[in-house]
Amino acid sequence: MDGGADALPDYELLELVLFRAIPRRDVKPLAKALLVRFGDFNHTLAASPARLAEVQGVGSAVIQELKIVEAAAHRFARAEVMERSVISGWDALVTYCRTAMAHGAVEQFRVLYLDRKNALIADEAQQRGTVDHVPVYPREVARRALELSASAVILAHNHPSGDPTPSAADVEITQAVHRALDALGIVLHDHLVIGKGREISFKGEGLL
Repeated sequence: MDGGADALPDYELLELVLFRAIPRRDVKPLAKALLVRFGDFNHTLAASPARLAEVQGVGSAVIQELKIVEAAAHRFARAEVMERSVISGWDALVTYCRTAMAHGAVEQFRVLYLDRKNALIADEAQQRGTVDHVPVYPREVARRALELSASAVILAHNHPSGDPTPSAADVEITQAVHRALDALGIVLHDHLVIGKGREISFKGEGLL
């Protein structure tokens, strides 16, 4: 309580979460086993229920507790960007995208719809794909933007490999979405590719 969020190493923080699911038991071995399997606290939270269940000692109570903490982290990060200017709060937006997507095992494509003041009015996962591909339909992005009366859009997707370098397919789909939105007078502000530890902005790289 005195030291704040950074006062505990990953395994101790995970122990506290596990203790709520398995009271009156030494959960240190399980915490360390999870960290060995998934790498760190964040990857443990983001692991699928099926993968978590493969670790000896992990039952439904542990999985539920981890998923509750994961959901809370996502909502906290989301609250930092909802109904606020995304352009002036860019760091908060990037943090939100990292929280929501950086540790996913498969590619996920999200579309962030903004109003005239560049405040986030909706964040929708369009598709989930395989480890290296996710289908995206520019017409659907444009149609949804019209439904929401959005004035601008930001695209975001993750690279499970950890390397956020845009692929040729990433560039192609971004250009297609840009054309579809531009025809309707809707601005495509950026496309963020989220890796593990860093992200790449299409606008920052001169790709948009």
